[in-house]
Amino acid sequence: MEGTDQKKAAVGKREGLPCIAPLLTTVEETPQVVSAQVRGHFPKWLSGSLLRIGPGKFEFGKDKYNHWFDGMALLHQFKMEKGMVTYRSKFLQSDTYKTNSVHDRIVISEFGTLALPDPCKNVFERFMSKFELPAITDNTSVNYVRYKGDYYVSTETNFMNKVDIETLEKTEKVDWSKFIAVNGATAHPHYDPDGTAYNMGNSYGLHGSCYNVIRVPPEKVDLGETLHGAQVICSIASTERMKPSYYHSFGMTRNYIIFIEQPLKMNLWKMITSRIRGMAFSDGISWEPQYNTRFHVVDKNTGQLLPGMYYSKPFVTFHQINAFEDQGCVVLDLCCQDDGRSLEAYRLQNLRKAGAGLDQVYNSVGRSFPRRFVLPLHVSLNDPEGENLSPLSYSSASAVKQANGKIWCSYENLHPEDLEEEGGVEFPQINYGQFSGKKYRFFYGCGFRHLVGDSLIKLDVVNKTLMIWREDGFYPSEPVFVPAPGASEEDGGVILSVVITPDQNENNFLLVLDAKNFEELGRAEVPVRMPYGFHGTFVTV
Repeated sequence: MEGTDQKKAAVGKREGLPCIAPLLTTVEETPQVVSAQVRGHFPKWLSGSLLRIGPGKFEFGKDKYNHWFDGMALLHQFKMEKGMVTYRSKFLQSDTYKTNSVHDRIVISEFGTLALPDPCKNVFERFMSKFELPAITDNTSVNYVRYKGDYYVSTETNFMNKVDIETLEKTEKVDWSKFIAVNGATAHPHYDPDGTAYNMGNSYGLHGSCYNVIRVPPEKVDLGETLHGAQVICSIASTERMKPSYYHSFGMTRNYIIFIEQPLKMNLWKMITSRIRGMAFSDGISWEPQYNTRFHVVDKNTGQLLPGMYYSKPFVTFHQINAFEDQGCVVLDLCCQDDGRSLEAYRLQNLRKAGAGLDQVYNSVGRSFPRRFVLPLHVSLNDPEGENLSPLSYSSASAVKQANGKIWCSYENLHPEDLEEEGGVEFPQINYGQFSGKKYRFFYGCGFRHLVGDSLIKLDVVNKTLMIWREDGFYPSEPVFVPAPGASEEDGGVILSVVITPDQNENNFLLVLDAKNFEELGRAEVPVRMPYGFHGTFVTV
């Protein structure tokens, strides 16, 4: 399977891509509720809000951000009730947003943009300011997350902002490092059915860096609580002390956390000295495919790191799809890229290109495909070398013990060949409430025949078939699954996606699809400009 990948890489080449610059341009917020025009219908049972977040402001005064991840967080809310839909949006009033606004320039550095010294200072003061540690941004623009029943918006720094999901106002800024010894946490926590949340965050100390598994209890003891009671249940030492791996998410089953240590490295020395060198944090991240990717498995109940040393050929993953346990193995499904250099492509100057320049950027980026890895948990010294230790008859993924005791994992492709024509798949979502951490059949995502999603895809990982929704000139966001009341089937429900267009003569809309047959039920059009965003969640009322 793996040998044919190189030949297929040429298949995905595209020419004549339309310019999407308007989708990556500053917009106005829409704080007053706007009624959407519904075409078709929204199911009457669909009651609640789709909350989305992403960058919506890309400059202050004359200063411009360099990277898509740098833009100021814009919160979106689509509210559905009795078949009616309303929309509103607000910029997150983070300290970063407020400080930059007051000074009318970029004061706080972001992932891909270094804030320059204050022009009002003299030459000596400006020089000395290069030696101060940079202020950490609280521009939490990546995802909505839930801890102890409260909603927060999160990025990957130590700061999160608690928000009132009704008004979209920020109510409190929370710092992970005040509760546990971590320097940040991902924007993709996992949740147990009882509301216990698990996350991962790094810590940097004299003894190098660690990847920490974090547990946050499901309920508050006192009303005013935030992350009180959070604990680090396991610390995993980084393979290279000063070069921990970058990661965006992780896997979780009923009993295990699976951490993927990939050769997308963060050079801590480069990051610490970024200001002195006049470089952004992003300069410290590098793809180093001379290293393999490693899987670490942690027992959630005991906090013990399992002894198995699982490796695979180098790949990078941003989003895991699902994971579950079967016959003494962990089955881990991920969206994978063989080339980890895609972060660089998402600089705003690249995304805003047109013509041949845009085609060139797109064709340089690795595609993302769904893959399954199988990690046998109970490997003993007596297990034979050179044989596949996976007992799972339904998966061609293998796990082979080597002479050095390491287990070499080869993946199974979860997709049919047609997915290559769709540009691969990203932003995977499942019926999380009923199937997270369990054996499952379907996931939903965006197809990427452009630098942002340009289709919606339903993938059947058992039969390896796909269904597609696409409309030319329109770009759908991450699909969110909402189960129908009382539905027992995995795909009994609807898919929600915000669909936007660079064409100023067309409206953006919230799309609702029947999750079973992937047919459009309806759309709610709003005459408001929206940029392409990251992640979101549906909150039932």
